[in-house]
Amino acid sequence: MMIRKGWKACFAAALLAAALLMTGCGGGGNGDAADRPKVVGASLLTQTHVFYQDMVAAMREEAPKHNISLRLQFAEFDSRRQNDQIETFIAQRVDAILIAPTDSSGVAPVIAEARAKGIPVFTTDIAAHGADVVSHIASDNERGGELLAAYLAELLGGEGKVVIIDHPFVASVQDRTRGFERELAKHPGMRIVQRVPGEGQRDKALRAAQDILQAHPDLDAIFGINDDSALGALAAVEAAGLQDRIVIVGFDGTPEAADAIAAGKALKADAVQYPGEIGRKNIEVIAAYLRGEPVPPVAPVEVGLIDLKTLEAERNP
Repeated sequence: MMIRKGWKACFAAALLAAALLMTGCGGGGNGDAADRPKVVGASLLTQTHVFYQDMVAAMREEAPKHNISLRLQFAEFDSRRQNDQIETFIAQRVDAILIAPTDSSGVAPVIAEARAKGIPVFTTDIAAHGADVVSHIASDNERGGELLAAYLAELLGGEGKVVIIDHPFVASVQDRTRGFERELAKHPGMRIVQRVPGEGQRDKALRAAQDILQAHPDLDAIFGINDDSALGALAAVEAAGLQDRIVIVGFDGTPEAADAIAAGKALKADAVQYPGEIGRKNIEVIAAYLRGEPVPPVAPVEVGLIDLKTLEAERNP
């Protein structure tokens, strides 16, 4: 009997110790949960553009510094695909969502759905209209448009007919063309004669530029809203043998565009974005918010301008 009682006492003591250990493990588990990487789902416009490749590379480099785990998806200009990607992030209960919208207005409902589930949403490069986002991180696109218009006006002596190869459903492009138009309006001899859609894609911009050259034989300049648009226009202008008469400006500052400018082609200047800086700032802003720190509703990144002169100075210091 004494042995039985001692065994029971030992068993009870062991159960109590196990319970205490489990409680301790539970406390440690909470600490581990607090220390686990924050999961950020990112649905970006495309992975085919150098701009987004550079931005993503910077995000991947920066994320571990802030204990962030990235889940990257690319919509490839397809708004339905992007909505599905965001819906998946919502179902996965990620800690935050980052979006470069394919359609600045069409993405608003799914953003509202994420916010209703308590998931903070951020936009990068391209803003979302009518949507409740925590912060928008992007180049100062209006300023880039202004720089290009001022450059064209000076190059053409304040006189010229201009066409814009546009992508009007995207907020960043709307900002670029708004800045471009505002600056061009300061030069009465400069006139925008047409805006045509190119959807930011080189093959479509090429076809649009071919139509432009037929419709406006006296055209002086083309503004491509990104480098694929500008390079598509460049191919059309060269094929038509008009490279010595028509001036092209673009937006992004990709290596291919810079090489075309340096070679003295019809592409004369580019507004330069810094996608690596945007990528780093994406992570910094999201991480700060997840730590409970205040973040700005807009986090702009400065832009620059490159032309033959600036490139020669950079490459031959």
